[in-house]
Amino acid sequence: MRSGTAPCGLRYAVRRGGSAVGYCSLSLRCGTRDEADFPNGIAHFAEHTIFRGTKRKSASVINSYLDRLGGELNAYTTKEEIVLHATVLKEDLGKAAGLLFELATEATFPDAEIETERGVVLDEIISYKDNPAEDVYDKFEGMLFEGHPLGLPILGTSASVRRIKPEDLRRFARTFFIPARMAFTVVADLDEKVMEKRVLRLVEKLFGDFSARPDGLGRNDKETTCPGCDDRGIVISSGAEGGVEKSAWALPFSKTVDKRNHEVNAVIGNRAPSLYDSEDRITAAVLCNILGGPASNSLLNKVLREKNGWVYGVECTYTQYADTGIAAITFGCDKPNLERCLTTLDKILARIREVPFSERTLKAYKKQLLGQLAISSDNGEAQCLSMGKSLLSWGRIDTSAEMRARIEAVTPAALQAMARRLFAPETLSRLIYL
Repeated sequence: MRSGTAPCGLRYAVRRGGSAVGYCSLSLRCGTRDEADFPNGIAHFAEHTIFRGTKRKSASVINSYLDRLGGELNAYTTKEEIVLHATVLKEDLGKAAGLLFELATEATFPDAEIETERGVVLDEIISYKDNPAEDVYDKFEGMLFEGHPLGLPILGTSASVRRIKPEDLRRFARTFFIPARMAFTVVADLDEKVMEKRVLRLVEKLFGDFSARPDGLGRNDKETTCPGCDDRGIVISSGAEGGVEKSAWALPFSKTVDKRNHEVNAVIGNRAPSLYDSEDRITAAVLCNILGGPASNSLLNKVLREKNGWVYGVECTYTQYADTGIAAITFGCDKPNLERCLTTLDKILARIREVPFSERTLKAYKKQLLGQLAISSDNGEAQCLSMGKSLLSWGRIDTSAEMRARIEAVTPAALQAMARRLFAPETLSRLIYL
Protein backbone atom coordinates (compact mmCIF):
# COMPACT_ATOMS: atom_id res chain seq x y z
CA MET A 1 0.00 0.00 0.00
CA ARG A 2 1.10 3.56 -0.74
CA SER A 3 -0.41 6.54 1.05
CA GLY A 4 0.26 10.19 1.71
CA THR A 5 -1.10 13.72 1.80
CA ALA A 6 -1.26 15.91 -1.29
CA PRO A 7 -0.09 19.57 -1.04
CA CYS A 8 -3.71 20.71 -0.91
CA GLY A 9 -4.33 18.63 2.23
CA LEU A 10 -6.22 15.72 0.68
CA ARG A 11 -5.20 12.33 2.06
CA TYR A 12 -4.96 9.31 -0.21
CA ALA A 13 -4.12 5.61 -0.16
CA VAL A 14 -3.84 3.04 -2.96
CA ARG A 15 -3.60 -0.71 -2.45
CA ARG A 16 -3.14 -3.54 -4.89
CA GLY A 17 -5.87 -6.15 -4.63
CA GLY A 18 -8.88 -7.66 -6.32
CA SER A 19 -8.98 -8.93 -9.89
CA ALA A 20 -10.63 -7.38 -12.93
CA VAL A 21 -12.71 -5.10 -10.72
CA GLY A 22 -11.44 -1.87 -9.16
CA TYR A 23 -12.85 0.17 -6.28
CA CYS A 24 -12.47 3.82 -5.39
CA SER A 25 -14.02 6.03 -2.74
CA LEU A 26 -13.99 9.69 -1.80
CA SER A 27 -14.69 10.26 1.89
CA LEU A 28 -15.64 13.71 3.18
CA ARG A 29 -15.21 14.61 6.84
CA CYS A 30 -18.64 16.10 7.41
CA GLY A 31 -21.92 14.61 8.50
CA THR A 32 -25.01 15.16 10.58
CA ARG A 33 -23.05 16.43 13.58
CA ASP A 34 -21.71 19.32 11.45
CA GLU A 35 -25.15 20.84 10.82
CA ALA A 36 -25.13 23.43 13.62
CA ASP A 37 -25.58 26.36 11.21
CA PHE A 38 -27.84 24.47 8.80
CA PRO A 39 -31.21 22.69 8.83
CA ASN A 40 -30.99 19.14 10.18
CA GLY A 41 -30.62 16.56 7.42
CA ILE A 42 -28.66 18.80 5.06
CA ALA A 43 -25.60 16.50 4.97
CA HIS A 44 -27.74 13.59 3.80
CA PHE A 45 -29.69 15.86 1.42
CA ALA A 46 -26.42 17.18 -0.03
CA GLU A 47 -25.24 13.60 -0.61
CA HIS A 48 -28.44 13.00 -2.59
CA THR A 49 -28.45 16.23 -4.57
CA ILE A 50 -24.82 16.25 -5.73
CA PHE A 51 -25.97 13.60 -8.22
CA ARG A 52 -28.50 16.06 -9.64
CA GLY A 53 -26.05 18.01 -11.76
CA THR A 54 -22.54 19.45 -12.04
CA LYS A 55 -21.03 22.22 -14.13
CA ARG A 56 -20.37 19.68 -16.89
CA LYS A 57 -22.96 16.93 -16.48
CA SER A 58 -26.73 16.76 -16.12
CA ALA A 59 -28.47 14.39 -13.70
CA SER A 60 -29.28 11.94 -16.50
CA VAL A 61 -25.66 11.86 -17.70
CA ILE A 62 -24.39 11.30 -14.14
CA ASN A 63 -26.84 8.45 -13.57
CA SER A 64 -25.76 6.61 -16.70
CA TYR A 65 -22.06 7.53 -16.74
CA LEU A 66 -20.81 4.40 -14.98
CA ASP A 67 -23.84 2.23 -15.72
CA ARG A 68 -22.93 2.08 -19.39
CA LEU A 69 -19.51 0.75 -18.37
CA GLY A 70 -21.09 -1.96 -16.24
CA GLY A 71 -20.03 -0.12 -13.10
CA GLU A 72 -21.81 1.06 -9.98
CA LEU A 73 -21.96 4.47 -8.30
CA ASN A 74 -23.21 4.93 -4.77
CA ALA A 75 -23.02 7.11 -1.66
CA TYR A 76 -24.02 7.22 1.98
CA THR A 77 -24.07 9.64 4.91
CA THR A 78 -23.26 8.99 8.58
CA LYS A 79 -23.13 11.21 11.64
CA GLU A 80 -19.54 12.18 10.71
CA GLU A 81 -18.93 11.41 7.01
CA ILE A 82 -20.30 11.59 3.52
CA VAL A 83 -18.84 8.86 1.31
CA LEU A 84 -19.02 8.56 -2.48
CA HIS A 85 -17.80 5.28 -3.95
CA ALA A 86 -17.67 3.45 -7.24
CA THR A 87 -17.02 -0.07 -8.52
CA VAL A 88 -15.84 -0.50 -12.11
CA LEU A 89 -13.58 -2.57 -14.30
CA LYS A 90 -10.05 -1.62 -13.33
CA GLU A 91 -9.36 -0.02 -16.71
CA ASP A 92 -12.21 2.44 -16.02
CA LEU A 93 -10.96 3.59 -12.61
CA GLY A 94 -9.79 6.91 -14.02
CA LYS A 95 -13.31 7.73 -15.21
CA ALA A 96 -14.82 6.68 -11.89
CA ALA A 97 -12.33 8.73 -9.87
CA GLY A 98 -12.87 11.77 -12.06
CA LEU A 99 -16.63 11.50 -11.57
CA LEU A 100 -16.38 11.26 -7.78
CA PHE A 101 -14.24 14.39 -7.62
CA GLU A 102 -16.51 16.21 -10.06
CA LEU A 103 -19.53 15.46 -7.90
CA ALA A 104 -17.81 16.72 -4.77
CA THR A 105 -16.30 19.87 -6.28
CA GLU A 106 -18.61 20.96 -9.11
CA ALA A 107 -22.14 20.12 -7.97
CA THR A 108 -24.50 22.95 -8.93
CA PHE A 109 -27.60 21.95 -6.93
CA PRO A 110 -30.12 23.02 -9.61
CA ASP A 111 -33.34 24.36 -8.08
CA ALA A 112 -35.72 22.15 -10.07
CA GLU A 113 -33.69 19.01 -9.49
CA ILE A 114 -33.53 19.74 -5.76
CA GLU A 115 -37.32 19.82 -5.53
CA THR A 116 -37.48 16.42 -7.21
CA GLU A 117 -34.91 14.94 -4.83
CA ARG A 118 -36.63 16.53 -1.83
CA GLY A 119 -39.62 14.31 -2.55
CA VAL A 120 -37.36 11.26 -2.62
CA VAL A 121 -35.81 12.11 0.76
CA LEU A 122 -39.19 12.88 2.35
CA ASP A 123 -40.42 9.48 1.18
CA GLU A 124 -37.30 7.87 2.68
CA ILE A 125 -38.08 9.50 6.04
CA ILE A 126 -41.64 8.20 5.93
CA SER A 127 -40.46 4.70 4.99
CA TYR A 128 -38.50 4.45 8.25
CA LYS A 129 -41.78 4.51 10.15
CA ASP A 130 -42.64 1.21 8.47
CA ASN A 131 -39.35 -0.33 9.62
CA PRO A 132 -39.54 -0.41 13.42
CA ALA A 133 -36.21 -2.21 13.83
CA GLU A 134 -34.38 0.74 12.23
CA ASP A 135 -36.64 3.39 13.71
CA VAL A 136 -36.22 2.18 17.29
CA TYR A 137 -32.42 2.29 17.00
CA ASP A 138 -32.46 5.82 15.57
CA LYS A 139 -34.80 6.99 18.34
CA PHE A 140 -32.63 5.29 20.96
CA GLU A 141 -29.50 7.03 19.69
CA GLY A 142 -31.36 10.33 19.61
CA MET A 143 -32.39 9.91 23.24
CA LEU A 144 -28.94 8.74 24.34
CA PHE A 145 -27.28 11.82 22.80
CA GLU A 146 -30.14 14.24 23.42
CA GLY A 147 -28.94 17.85 23.37
CA HIS A 148 -25.78 16.98 21.42
CA PRO A 149 -25.29 17.08 17.60
CA LEU A 150 -24.89 13.27 17.57
CA GLY A 151 -28.51 13.01 18.66
CA LEU A 152 -29.78 14.49 15.40
CA PRO A 153 -31.30 12.06 12.87
CA ILE A 154 -29.19 11.56 9.74
CA LEU A 155 -32.19 11.94 7.43
CA GLY A 156 -33.48 14.98 9.28
CA THR A 157 -37.20 15.45 9.82
CA SER A 158 -39.89 16.18 7.25
CA ALA A 159 -40.06 19.76 8.57
CA SER A 160 -36.29 20.35 8.52
CA VAL A 161 -35.82 18.89 5.03
CA ARG A 162 -38.58 21.13 3.69
CA ARG A 163 -36.63 24.14 5.03
CA ILE A 164 -33.46 23.34 3.09
CA LYS A 165 -32.87 25.85 0.28
CA PRO A 166 -30.54 25.50 -2.73
CA GLU A 167 -28.26 28.18 -1.27
CA ASP A 168 -28.05 26.21 2.00
CA LEU A 169 -26.71 23.25 0.02
CA ARG A 170 -24.19 25.39 -1.85
CA ARG A 171 -22.99 26.98 1.39
CA PHE A 172 -22.69 23.55 3.03
CA ALA A 173 -20.58 22.35 0.10
CA ARG A 174 -18.40 25.48 0.17
CA THR A 175 -17.81 24.98 3.89
CA PHE A 176 -17.10 21.25 4.00
CA PHE A 177 -16.35 19.86 0.51
CA ILE A 178 -12.74 20.94 0.58
CA PRO A 179 -9.56 18.88 0.07
CA ALA A 180 -8.28 19.03 3.65
CA ARG A 181 -11.50 17.25 4.64
CA MET A 182 -11.19 14.60 1.93
CA ALA A 183 -9.67 11.13 1.73
CA PHE A 184 -9.43 9.28 -1.58
CA THR A 185 -8.76 5.55 -1.66
CA VAL A 186 -8.31 2.95 -4.39
CA VAL A 187 -8.15 -0.85 -4.33
CA ALA A 188 -7.35 -2.48 -7.67
CA ASP A 189 -5.11 -5.05 -9.29
CA LEU A 190 -2.79 -2.36 -10.65
CA ASP A 191 0.74 -1.24 -9.88
CA GLU A 192 0.62 0.87 -6.70
CA LYS A 193 3.24 3.38 -7.86
CA VAL A 194 1.34 3.95 -11.08
CA MET A 195 -1.94 4.38 -9.19
CA GLU A 196 -0.34 6.85 -6.79
CA LYS A 197 1.03 8.98 -9.64
CA ARG A 198 -2.35 9.04 -11.37
CA VAL A 199 -4.12 10.04 -8.15
CA LEU A 200 -1.66 12.85 -7.49
CA ARG A 201 -1.97 14.12 -11.07
CA LEU A 202 -5.76 14.18 -10.74
CA VAL A 203 -5.62 15.95 -7.39
CA GLU A 204 -3.08 18.48 -8.72
CA LYS A 205 -5.33 19.18 -11.71
CA LEU A 206 -8.32 19.77 -9.45
CA PHE A 207 -6.75 21.52 -6.47
CA GLY A 208 -3.37 22.78 -7.61
CA ASP A 209 -4.53 26.38 -7.35
CA PHE A 210 -6.84 25.74 -4.41
CA SER A 211 -5.43 28.42 -2.13
CA ALA A 212 -5.87 31.07 -4.81
CA ARG A 213 -9.43 30.31 -5.92
CA PRO A 214 -11.70 33.37 -5.87
CA ASP A 215 -14.94 31.54 -4.98
CA GLY A 216 -14.40 31.46 -1.23
CA LEU A 217 -13.19 27.88 -1.23
CA GLY A 218 -9.48 28.66 -0.98
CA ARG A 219 -8.46 27.82 2.57
CA ASN A 220 -5.45 26.03 3.91
CA ASP A 221 -5.62 23.05 6.29
CA LYS A 222 -5.76 25.08 9.49
CA GLU A 223 -8.38 27.41 8.10
CA THR A 224 -10.69 24.60 7.00
CA THR A 225 -11.81 23.95 10.53
CA CYS A 226 -14.95 26.01 10.95
CA PRO A 227 -15.75 28.05 14.08
CA GLY A 228 -16.40 25.75 17.02
CA CYS A 229 -14.30 22.89 15.58
CA ASP A 230 -11.45 21.10 17.30
CA ASP A 231 -8.09 20.40 15.67
CA ARG A 232 -9.54 17.39 13.82
CA GLY A 233 -12.24 19.54 12.26
CA ILE A 234 -14.93 18.02 14.47
CA VAL A 235 -17.70 20.44 15.36
CA ILE A 236 -18.08 20.90 19.11
CA SER A 237 -20.15 23.14 21.30
CA SER A 238 -18.68 26.18 23.02
CA GLY A 239 -17.35 25.41 26.46
CA ALA A 240 -17.03 21.73 25.64
CA GLU A 241 -14.46 19.56 27.32
CA GLY A 242 -12.90 16.88 25.14
CA GLY A 243 -15.40 17.66 22.38
CA VAL A 244 -18.47 17.04 24.53
CA GLU A 245 -20.32 19.23 26.99
CA LYS A 246 -21.02 17.26 30.13
CA SER A 247 -24.51 18.74 30.26
CA ALA A 248 -25.22 17.43 26.76
CA TRP A 249 -25.49 13.78 27.79
CA ALA A 250 -28.94 12.53 28.74
CA LEU A 251 -29.41 10.52 31.93
CA PRO A 252 -30.01 6.76 31.58
CA PHE A 253 -33.59 6.08 30.54
CA SER A 254 -36.06 3.22 30.20
CA LYS A 255 -39.00 3.82 27.92
CA THR A 256 -41.64 1.61 26.33
CA VAL A 257 -43.68 2.88 23.38
CA ASP A 258 -46.88 1.17 22.24
CA LYS A 259 -46.53 0.98 18.44
CA ARG A 260 -49.13 -1.78 18.08
CA ASN A 261 -46.63 -3.82 16.09
CA HIS A 262 -46.76 -7.58 15.66
CA GLU A 263 -43.15 -7.85 16.84
CA VAL A 264 -41.44 -6.23 19.81
CA ASN A 265 -38.25 -4.32 18.95
CA ALA A 266 -35.81 -3.50 21.73
CA VAL A 267 -32.54 -1.61 22.12
CA ILE A 268 -30.46 -1.70 25.29
CA GLY A 269 -27.17 0.15 25.45
CA ASN A 270 -24.81 2.79 26.71
CA ARG A 271 -22.25 5.33 25.61
CA ALA A 272 -18.91 3.70 24.79
CA PRO A 273 -15.26 4.55 23.97
CA SER A 274 -14.59 6.91 21.08
CA LEU A 275 -12.44 6.54 17.97
CA TYR A 276 -9.57 8.12 19.83
CA ASP A 277 -9.66 5.89 22.92
CA SER A 278 -6.95 3.78 21.34
CA GLU A 279 -6.90 0.87 23.81
CA ASP A 280 -10.44 0.94 25.17
CA ARG A 281 -12.05 0.92 21.75
CA ILE A 282 -10.35 -2.35 20.83
CA THR A 283 -11.45 -3.91 24.12
CA ALA A 284 -15.02 -2.71 23.53
CA ALA A 285 -14.98 -4.10 19.98
CA VAL A 286 -13.81 -7.52 21.19
CA LEU A 287 -16.43 -7.58 23.96
CA CYS A 288 -19.32 -6.62 21.67
CA ASN A 289 -18.24 -9.22 19.12
CA ILE A 290 -18.24 -11.91 21.82
CA LEU A 291 -21.68 -10.83 23.03
CA GLY A 292 -23.50 -10.35 19.76
CA GLY A 293 -21.21 -10.45 16.75
CA PRO A 294 -22.15 -12.02 13.41
CA ALA A 295 -21.12 -15.56 14.39
CA SER A 296 -23.81 -18.04 15.46
CA ASN A 297 -21.83 -18.84 18.61
CA SER A 298 -22.01 -15.31 20.02
CA LEU A 299 -23.27 -15.46 23.61
CA LEU A 300 -26.61 -13.79 22.99
CA ASN A 301 -27.35 -15.68 19.79
CA LYS A 302 -26.55 -19.05 21.40
CA VAL A 303 -29.02 -18.54 24.22
CA LEU A 304 -31.81 -16.35 22.82
CA ARG A 305 -32.02 -17.90 19.36
CA GLU A 306 -30.26 -21.24 19.10
CA LYS A 307 -31.20 -22.64 22.53
CA ASN A 308 -34.62 -21.11 23.16
CA GLY A 309 -35.86 -19.85 19.77
CA TRP A 310 -37.15 -16.62 21.26
CA VAL A 311 -35.71 -14.30 18.59
CA TYR A 312 -34.96 -14.40 14.90
CA GLY A 313 -31.87 -12.25 15.35
CA VAL A 314 -29.97 -10.50 18.13
CA GLU A 315 -26.79 -8.45 17.90
CA CYS A 316 -24.50 -6.24 19.90
CA THR A 317 -23.08 -3.39 17.83
CA TYR A 318 -20.37 -0.90 18.67
CA THR A 319 -20.31 2.41 16.81
CA GLN A 320 -17.41 4.82 17.32
CA TYR A 321 -17.56 8.59 16.97
CA ALA A 322 -14.85 11.22 17.41
CA ASP A 323 -15.69 11.98 21.02
CA THR A 324 -17.82 9.06 22.19
CA GLY A 325 -19.40 5.82 21.00
CA ILE A 326 -22.43 3.63 21.46
CA ALA A 327 -22.64 -0.06 22.42
CA ALA A 328 -26.14 -1.37 21.78
CA ILE A 329 -27.88 -4.73 22.02
CA THR A 330 -30.81 -5.01 19.62
CA PHE A 331 -33.37 -7.78 19.11
CA GLY A 332 -36.92 -8.44 17.97
CA CYS A 333 -39.27 -11.04 19.46
CA ASP A 334 -42.90 -12.01 19.97
CA LYS A 335 -44.54 -10.08 22.80
CA PRO A 336 -44.91 -13.16 25.09
CA ASN A 337 -41.13 -13.68 24.88
CA LEU A 338 -40.07 -10.15 25.80
CA GLU A 339 -39.71 -10.67 29.56
CA ARG A 340 -37.91 -13.97 29.00
CA CYS A 341 -35.43 -12.24 26.69
CA LEU A 342 -34.85 -9.33 29.09
CA THR A 343 -34.39 -11.61 32.12
CA THR A 344 -31.96 -13.87 30.26
CA LEU A 345 -30.08 -10.89 28.87
CA ASP A 346 -29.66 -9.48 32.37
CA LYS A 347 -28.20 -12.81 33.53
CA ILE A 348 -25.71 -12.96 30.66
CA LEU A 349 -24.55 -9.39 31.27
CA ALA A 350 -24.25 -10.04 35.01
CA ARG A 351 -22.08 -13.08 34.33
CA ILE A 352 -19.60 -11.25 32.12
CA ARG A 353 -19.41 -8.43 34.66
CA GLU A 354 -18.73 -10.80 37.54
CA VAL A 355 -16.73 -13.64 36.01
CA PRO A 356 -13.74 -12.96 33.72
CA PHE A 357 -13.26 -15.05 30.60
CA SER A 358 -10.61 -17.73 30.84
CA GLU A 359 -7.45 -17.27 28.79
CA ARG A 360 -8.40 -20.29 26.70
CA THR A 361 -11.90 -19.02 25.94
CA LEU A 362 -10.67 -15.53 25.12
CA LYS A 363 -8.00 -16.92 22.82
CA ALA A 364 -10.70 -18.73 20.82
CA TYR A 365 -12.82 -15.59 20.59
CA LYS A 366 -9.82 -13.54 19.43
CA LYS A 367 -9.06 -16.05 16.70
CA GLN A 368 -12.67 -15.86 15.57
CA LEU A 369 -12.58 -12.06 15.39
CA LEU A 370 -9.28 -12.06 13.51
CA GLY A 371 -10.77 -14.51 11.02
CA GLN A 372 -13.81 -12.27 10.52
CA LEU A 373 -11.56 -9.27 9.89
CA ALA A 374 -9.42 -11.21 7.41
CA ILE A 375 -12.47 -12.35 5.45
CA SER A 376 -13.88 -8.81 5.46
CA SER A 377 -10.58 -7.39 4.19
CA ASP A 378 -10.76 -9.79 1.25
CA ASN A 379 -13.73 -7.74 -0.01
CA GLY A 380 -12.28 -4.96 -2.16
CA GLU A 381 -15.15 -2.54 -1.64
CA ALA A 382 -15.18 -3.01 2.15
CA GLN A 383 -11.41 -2.58 2.21
CA CYS A 384 -11.58 0.62 0.15
CA LEU A 385 -14.24 2.15 2.41
CA SER A 386 -12.40 1.12 5.56
CA MET A 387 -9.20 2.76 4.28
CA GLY A 388 -11.07 6.03 3.75
CA LYS A 389 -12.52 5.93 7.27
CA SER A 390 -9.05 5.34 8.74
CA LEU A 391 -7.48 8.19 6.79
CA LEU A 392 -10.17 10.63 7.87
CA SER A 393 -9.99 9.53 11.49
CA TRP A 394 -6.28 9.01 12.12
CA GLY A 395 -4.47 10.09 8.95
CA ARG A 396 -3.06 6.58 8.58
CA ILE A 397 -4.12 2.97 8.02
CA ASP A 398 -3.18 0.23 10.45
CA THR A 399 -1.51 -2.84 9.00
CA SER A 400 -2.98 -6.29 9.61
CA ALA A 401 -0.08 -7.01 11.98
CA GLU A 402 -0.78 -3.87 14.02
CA MET A 403 -4.48 -4.70 14.33
CA ARG A 404 -3.69 -8.29 15.30
CA ALA A 405 -1.29 -7.10 18.00
CA ARG A 406 -3.94 -4.80 19.49
CA ILE A 407 -6.54 -7.53 19.59
CA GLU A 408 -4.08 -10.04 21.03
CA ALA A 409 -3.19 -7.54 23.79
CA VAL A 410 -6.75 -7.55 25.21
CA THR A 411 -6.82 -9.36 28.56
CA PRO A 412 -9.63 -11.07 30.51
CA ALA A 413 -9.32 -8.36 33.19
CA ALA A 414 -9.67 -5.59 30.58
CA LEU A 415 -12.78 -7.26 29.12
CA GLN A 416 -14.35 -7.60 32.57
CA ALA A 417 -13.64 -3.94 33.33
CA MET A 418 -15.19 -2.93 30.01
CA ALA A 419 -18.27 -5.09 30.70
CA ARG A 420 -18.71 -3.31 34.03
CA ARG A 421 -18.32 0.05 32.28
CA LEU A 422 -20.68 -0.59 29.35
CA PHE A 423 -23.29 -2.85 30.92
CA ALA A 424 -23.66 -1.70 34.52
CA PRO A 425 -27.43 -1.88 35.23
CA GLU A 426 -27.54 1.64 36.69
CA THR A 427 -26.07 3.22 33.51
CA LEU A 428 -27.86 1.19 30.84
CA SER A 429 -30.62 2.81 28.79
CA ARG A 430 -33.50 0.95 27.17
CA LEU A 431 -36.11 1.67 24.50
CA ILE A 432 -38.79 -0.86 23.56
CA TYR A 433 -41.36 -0.68 20.78
CA LEU A 434 -44.40 -2.86 21.52
